[in-house]
Amino acid sequence: MHDASPTPLDAWLRRLEAAHPVGIDLGLERVAEVARRMGLLDGPVAGRLITVAGTNGKGSSVAMLDALARQHGLSTATYTSPHLVSYNERLCLDGRQADDATLIAGFEAVEAARLDGEPISLTYFEVGTLGALHAIRAFAPEVAILEVGLGGRLDAVNILDADVAVVTTIARDHAAFLGDDLEDIGREKAGIMRAGRPAVLGSRDLPTSVRATAESLSAPVHALGEAYGVERDGASWRWWDAAGQVFAGLPDPGLPLDNAATALTALQLAGVELDEEACRRALASVVLPGRMQWHGNWCLDVGHNPQAAAYVAGRLAERPVEGRTFALLGMLGDKDADGVIEALAPSIDAWLPVTLEGERARSADELAGRLEALGQEVVHREASPAHGAAWLEAHLAPEDRVLVCGSFFTVGEVLASWASRAQTDSDDWPIEGTT
Repeated sequence: MHDASPTPLDAWLRRLEAAHPVGIDLGLERVAEVARRMGLLDGPVAGRLITVAGTNGKGSSVAMLDALARQHGLSTATYTSPHLVSYNERLCLDGRQADDATLIAGFEAVEAARLDGEPISLTYFEVGTLGALHAIRAFAPEVAILEVGLGGRLDAVNILDADVAVVTTIARDHAAFLGDDLEDIGREKAGIMRAGRPAVLGSRDLPTSVRATAESLSAPVHALGEAYGVERDGASWRWWDAAGQVFAGLPDPGLPLDNAATALTALQLAGVELDEEACRRALASVVLPGRMQWHGNWCLDVGHNPQAAAYVAGRLAERPVEGRTFALLGMLGDKDADGVIEALAPSIDAWLPVTLEGERARSADELAGRLEALGQEVVHREASPAHGAAWLEAHLAPEDRVLVCGSFFTVGEVLASWASRAQTDSDDWPIEGTT
């Protein structure tokens, strides 16, 4: 989703997309060698480094860690993937997206290093990760928070040794690379842990392989429900830890509370003395586009596996409406469409499937077939998320609502189409404020 007039950053991204024979090539040998040439392995890139792995909840955990650290007066850097609208979203320095010049300088540094000696081929994600680490090292934040792209053990982010390793949740996703066995998936995700350094387990329902990996490394285990926990208290909640510390009356950030508690614990284990009022300010202000993001009566969520979909369905059930709830659904072909549909179905009245671009995408017709086979009502189908959103805008009753879901690509295209219309035709802007 680039502007009509390509920028130098656009040109770099197109080049990177075509540079490696496959899009995903798990393994650390190539990327670690380029990192060594860049000097990224010679010392810490930040004062404290927190790495976050898991199937769901990584993005929200990173966002809350960042907000919490900055409210405690610390400088921060975050690296996440994928992006919704702009590549710049992937790297943020003190909460601000990196500018094009910073990203390009990172790409240029990676390119010079990979050609310094025997040329080394890198994937789009590997170049992006090394470029981001180059920028983070130059910025020298007090806390850097890195989201693992896929898996953990063999992901490019894992070339660095984290001071605190976080595993949020484990579910089936990316089966072509990680398999279907939850114990194996857990073992891969736990590969970000380091000997003797804290491991934060952010779910009460993790495969035994996650804890076993930590114990094999003598990494202190801090598990949700044991070393720390969450207790709801009406509209607010409280966080507690095993040392007897309790923060009560915390605001609901609109993101999973398990992940909020995990973020508090991980920051504490990174050596930050938590201040209760700073935590309140952070949780009240944190924003994460594409995760239960409300614009009027539209909700946008990038969840693309059954576990994430079940969470969304539960949150929708907490906010009943007088009208009907429509789901604008677009998914990639390697995702469990049936599982997502079945998880969302209790909270959805009717569906509008859309086609995504690219070889991996499912067509609207294929999704419609899956929906109808599962007994769901399909009101319409469209060739793109933007067209689907426009159709719904024209047909919704005032009391209806819409869930945009199924993929980063689905949510990103709708957000981009709204932003474009807001700039060119603000009088016809149909979506009112974020809640």
